[in-house]
Amino acid sequence: MANKHYNITVRGLVQGVFFRASTQQQARSLNLTGFVRNEADGSVYLEAEGREESLARLLQWIKDGGPPHGRVAGINVEEGKVIGFTGFTIG
Repeated sequence: MANKHYNITVRGLVQGVFFRASTQQQARSLNLTGFVRNEADGSVYLEAEGREESLARLLQWIKDGGPPHGRVAGINVEEGKVIGFTGFTIG
């Protein structure tokens, strides 16, 4: 089964609530690769690659609010070209 690549922007209360660290932990537990970073507009941007089932589980975790103190108000997902990341990092 081929890997997929998603570009994901998350809006809401997603900075200052350990969203990046929690996303990294969640992604690694799902054997996903990519990165997550804060954006200047208060959103969080991530790119994740892996099996479609694992990506769906990550998206559901985000839609459910992410970490305990996170509040997700919106999420935008676009499929991209697989890059071949070797780990999941925080930017």
